[in-house]
Order: sequence, then structure tokens, then C-alpha cells
Amino acid sequence: MPPADRHGRLGGRYRLLLPLALTALAGFALLRTVLLLRSWSDVDLGAGTLLRLYGTGLLYDLAFLAYAAVPLVLYLMLLPQRLYRSRLQRPLVYGLCYALLFGLVFVLAAEWVFWGEFGARFNFIAVDYLVYSDEVLGNIRESYPIGWLLAGLGMLAGALLWALRRPITRALDGDNPPRARLLAGGGLLLLPALAYLALDQGPGQAFDNQYLNELSENGPYQFFHAFRDAELDYAQFYIQHDDAAVAARLRREVKQPNQTFLTPSGYDLTRHVDNTDRGPEQRLNVMMIVVESLSAKYLGVYGMTDADTAGLTPNLDRLSGQSLWLSNLYATGTRTVRGLESLTLSVPPTPGESIVKRPDNGGLFSLGQLFAAHGYDSTFLYGGFGYFDNMNDFFGKNGFRIVDRAAMTPPEIAFANVWGVADESLYGRAMREADGDFARGQPFFQLVMTTSNHRPYSYPDGRVDIPSKSGREGAVKYTDWAIGDLLEKARHKPWFKDTLFVIVADHCAGSDGRTALPVDRYHIPLFVYSPAHVPPQRIERLVGQIDVAPTLLGLLHWSYDSRFFGKDILRMTDADERALLSNYQHLGLLDHQRLVVLSPGNKASVLEPADSRLARPLAADSGLLEPALGLYQGAARVYRQHLGLWPTGKSTAAATLAGPR
Repeated sequence: MPPADRHGRLGGRYRLLLPLALTALAGFALLRTVLLLRSWSDVDLGAGTLLRLYGTGLLYDLAFLAYAAVPLVLYLMLLPQRLYRSRLQRPLVYGLCYALLFGLVFVLAAEWVFWGEFGARFNFIAVDYLVYSDEVLGNIRESYPIGWLLAGLGMLAGALLWALRRPITRALDGDNPPRARLLAGGGLLLLPALAYLALDQGPGQAFDNQYLNELSENGPYQFFHAFRDAELDYAQFYIQHDDAAVAARLRREVKQPNQTFLTPSGYDLTRHVDNTDRGPEQRLNVMMIVVESLSAKYLGVYGMTDADTAGLTPNLDRLSGQSLWLSNLYATGTRTVRGLESLTLSVPPTPGESIVKRPDNGGLFSLGQLFAAHGYDSTFLYGGFGYFDNMNDFFGKNGFRIVDRAAMTPPEIAFANVWGVADESLYGRAMREADGDFARGQPFFQLVMTTSNHRPYSYPDGRVDIPSKSGREGAVKYTDWAIGDLLEKARHKPWFKDTLFVIVADHCAGSDGRTALPVDRYHIPLFVYSPAHVPPQRIERLVGQIDVAPTLLGLLHWSYDSRFFGKDILRMTDADERALLSNYQHLGLLDHQRLVVLSPGNKASVLEPADSRLARPLAADSGLLEPALGLYQGAARVYRQHLGLWPTGKSTAAATLAGPR
């Protein structure tokens, strides 16, 4: 036997794995440390917490490495001895090691940036960003000096390769006998199987502080977990009660005194809504502006601004005294598609992906269908390309005509970045669409989704006194300016007097916090402005985005058959107040006393009060769960049983109006 063959089973060529693995573990530990320091003021470090944090983190780091090493282990295990010792092998292995080290430092840098934006490890948002790579890569190019960053990462990877040159060379100089090589490789390939069977999300969710939960996890590991569990089956992962009892509870949760169910029991929520007591139906135009990432805290009228955010929203602050203002409204989720889902379908969020992005998402009971059935031109206007997040597909199949960036010509675009045209250009197109409808004598319902208040926070020069690309504050101020400019120009249109302007956010600017569902990160504004038809009023009831659609139809005095889950806020009693909050895993029901949270693994917890830092576990039979299960288990059943569809034969416009004119 040649001297090079006298190595133990995990020696020889497998020595190559050790320096790479130790370097990766050191990198993950360093990242965990700097992220901990970055979030120091938001974490609670008691006795033994640090040890648990790094111990749990090491567990996930090792699990990820077990998966990541599979291609390299297969290569080392199956490469014949004569090829392993060939002259081409050495530069090939050094090139492979450099690529792996560059990938490591790139991922560490990406996690740092992602944490700064979302306060979390890679999750379902990162998965979405991978799917829509054009927008994401463009966003990165417009936000960061990408060339210099990549060059710096390349140099760092080269320095690491230089530091590891000796152990890599020793691995190349050694080898294993074929039998020992196969046995050792087979043993190493068992490690990812063991990790899959033995490790779940439990250890990474064992802390009372959400930041610590995130820090204890491994970003790449979480990325693949999110990719695998993009749609969570409620029946498999969440607490359930008897269907008959849950259906009965759901009916109590959605019904108001002016409504009559059309079925005696079960999950079919079809009911007649009678608004004749408010007067004859009004055929007013509606322009619903959904503003990207507009947290309530940025508006001065909420009294939560600081030195950096004061004075950003003079137009919206002024509008609050001229509108129907819902000052205690909460977003359903943390993504645009969640906001659009709630505003148009009036449904609670289901675990995993939004309905907007699911394949079976057409023909649903929606605002678009309702307005189209009443003879309106229902139009979805989006500043970006509507293939993003499957928006064109969803809205085109649910009663809307589509106008996105692809339908806009260069003369009408004052400015654009990777996410979409500037808000002022989008509003200009919306007004031209309204002009056309008015000329034809057709009322319109427009759902207008903006993009300017999004990184890279760029907008036309000369609009506000904060330079473009200066950060969120500048984008918020431009967003406010564009809304003020829209209303000033619309005031001179013949359709202005008979139009309701609904201004609402899709979600907040950030979703990170000490708990899984930090309540303050869901607080958003909503204004209904129509001087001739809606008297100014501030409503402080605790409500959610699912209540916007029924309230809007109530303002129009419409009587209709409904399958919405939300309630007309103007008919609510104190007992009706609640809001639904969620991310892609956790489902919350907020009232004035508490926040009840349903989580995967058939778990439930409660925070009392809702903004407390410590969640108390709830037993599966706790009475506090009944309202939450009525809405969330009920929504899952309604969706699975196709009970939220638009009634057959009633749609008059969904197919003919889809697509630009």
C-alpha cells in the first residue's frame, strides 16, 4: 500500500472538508455575534441565555453544513484514485475551494444586509426575492456599490484560501483505499438524513424574545426550510377544534345585525347585506390608493415621529382632518400581496403563501367582481411589472382590468427605478384612465398600487427637500408629496366631486420586533376623502384590513350578497373590535386585552397585554382560542372547500375587462 493510502477512514481526501467546515462555523459564529451586538438593545440576556443561543446556533450551523457538504462528499467519494492524483486535480480543487469560500462570505454579507432590512434571518421573503431575481438584482445594483462589494468579497475569499492552503494541500497529498473511501463517504452522507429526521424548528423557537429566536438559527438553513414550506397546510400544522363548533363560531364572528345568512349552517358564509337604511345606492367612483410600506409612525398626526421623521407627511396630516380617518387600523401581514389579498378579498390570512400567489386563485368573491357586476370599470394599476408576485394573474382572474408598467409609454413616465415608475407617473395614468371612463359615462373602481416608498428610495429630483436615495425618510416625503399633487390635480377633474379617494398602506415599513408578531409593526393609516360625500370623522375602533371592503360598500349604501369575512366598521359595536395580524407562519388575533397567536406544531400562545414581551402558552382547549380558530380554521376550510368563490353566473366583466385597453 502506498504511504499516501495509510490514512484513517475520515483522513486522506476527506481532510479537505475539515478546514472548510471550521471556516464556515467561524463565519456563522462571527455573524451571529455582530447581529447580536446590532440588536443588543432589543434582546433580554439572562443567565445561560448566551450559552443556549450559541449552542442552538451551532446545532443549526452543523445541520446546514451536513446538507451543503453533500455534493463535495459525493465528488470525493466517487472520483477514481487515478483522477484524484492527476495533474488537473490540484487547480480544480483550489478553484472549487475558492468558489465555496466566496459563496460563504457572500452569504454572510447578504445576511447582514437582509437583517438590516427585515430584522430576521433568511425566510420566505428571501425565497420570493430569489424567484423574482430581475427586480432584486436591480434593487441591489441601485442601492449598493455592487462592483466594489463583490471585489472586496472576492479578495476576502482569496485571503481565506491562502490561509487554508496548507490543510488543502495535505488533503490533496493523501488518499483513502477505495473501500475505506466509500465507507467514509457513506457515513458522511448519513449526516444530512440524520439532521432531517432529528432537527426541526423547535430549538430555534425556544426563546421568549423573537430576536434571540432568529439569532439562534442559521440563515441558509432557514432559507431552504422556507422554500420547502411555502404553503403550510392548516389542518396538518395548526390547532383544530370540531368543525361544527368552529363553523358556528365563525358565523358569529362575521355577522352584523343588517345581515341574513342564506344557508342554515356550516362554512358557507353567503349572507345578504342590507344597507337600505342609509339611503339609495350611490354609484360613486372609487380610487383606492395602496401605498407601499407606509407605517402609521411616519405620519405626524399619529404623534409618534422623532427628529428624523418629523414633518415628512404634511399632505396626509392635513388630509386626516378632512377625511374619514381610521386611526387604529392594522395590516394583516408583512408583504404587499397580503395587503392586497385582505383589501380585495376580505379574508383572513392563511399560512404560507398569500392566495395571490397560489395556483388556484381565480373566480373568487372580490371587490373587483362586485364593482364589475355593478357596471364599473374595475382596474388594477401597478407602477411595476405585474408579473411580480403573480399580481397580474390574480387580478386578471378576479374581475380587474390590468394596467401595469408594461402598458405605460415613455412620455408618461417621469422617473422609474427597478421596482416601478414614480408615484406621480402612476397617478397620472390613473387620472387618464378615469378621464376615459368619465367620457364613456362609466363609473370606475381603481386599485392603485404604488412602489416609490421602497428601497432604493429613489424618485424625481426637485419634488422634496430630501435628495433621492437618501433613505426611507425621503421616500416617505415624496410619497406624501405625490398624493398631495394627485388630489390637487384631480380637484379640477369633472369626476372629482363624485369620487371616493381611499388611501391605505399595504403593510408597515418593517416587521421585526421582540415577539413573533410585534403589534406596533402592523399599525397603518387609512383615509377616505370625498368632500361632497364623506364628512370628516376620526374613528378609533380597533380594526383590520379585512374590514375595509365591507366598510367601503357601506359608504356607497350598497345592498348585496356577501362572502366577505370583514365587517362594516361604521356598524361595529365595542364587542366587534379586533384585528388579524400574521406573518407566513404565525396567525394572530388582536383585541384590546390580548394578542392570541396560533403557530405551527399545534401551538398557541397569548400576550397579555398585546405589546408585552413574554408570551404565555395556551392549551389546545383554552376558551381564548375560540375566536381565533373561528376565523383562521374557518378561513382555511372555506378556501379548501371553494366556498369563497364568486357565485356562478353573476360575473359580467372579469373575462372581458382583464388586460389593458
